[in-house]
Amino acid sequence: MRLGKPNLFFGVTAGNMDSMINRYTADRKLRHDDAYTPDNVAGKRPDRATLVYTQRCKEAWKDVPVILGGIEASLRRTAHYDYWSDTVRRSVLVDSKADMLIFGNGERPLVEVAHRLAQGEPVGNIRDVRNTAIMVKEALPGWSGVDSRIIDMPGKIDPIPHPYGDDLPCADNKPVAPKKAEAKAVVVQPPRPEAVGKNLRPAAVL
Repeated sequence: MRLGKPNLFFGVTAGNMDSMINRYTADRKLRHDDAYTPDNVAGKRPDRATLVYTQRCKEAWKDVPVILGGIEASLRRTAHYDYWSDTVRRSVLVDSKADMLIFGNGERPLVEVAHRLAQGEPVGNIRDVRNTAIMVKEALPGWSGVDSRIIDMPGKIDPIPHPYGDDLPCADNKPVAPKKAEAKAVVVQPPRPEAVGKNLRPAAVL
C-alpha cells in the first residue's frame, strides 16, 4: 500500500524456490536455514507464499488484477497432489482467487498481457496467450470432464525377468577374463599423411 495502486496489475511470485520445499524437509521438519534470505535466516516466508501474497494484494485493492508466476504457481496451475497435506488440492487459481497464472518461461506472455491490459482489455477476456491459465465459469465448447476416480485396470502383462533371480551363462564362475600371462602388446601406427592430389585438398588446421 505504501507504493500506491498499481497501474496495470499485481505480479505475485513465491520466489526462486517453492516455499514449502524451502521451509520443510522431506520428513516435514523445519529447515534451519534459507539460502534465498539474507544471512540464511529461515522462516521469513510464509507457508504457501503464493496464496498469502495474493490475499494481501486483494485486501489492498480488490479491483486490481493479480497475475501469478514462478515455480510454485506453475506447478500448481491445475489440480495436483500435495505432499505436505497428503491430499489432492485444487488449482492455485481457485484457492488464491487470482485472475491469471503465467507458467513456464513467462517473459513474452507477460509482456503481451501487460500491453493488452494497458489498452483497456479486461483480464478475463485474455484467453489466447500461450503459457497462461485462467478460471472460467463453464467448460469451453467441445470440452468434457473425465472422472479420474475410474481406474483403468491393466490387461495381461508378460512377466518381467528377474535380473538376479535367473541363472546367467556365466553363473558357473568360470574365468572369462584373460590371465595376466596371456596379455599381448599392441602397437598402433599413426596414419600416413595423405598426398595432396588433384581431387584432394589439404585439411584445415583448427
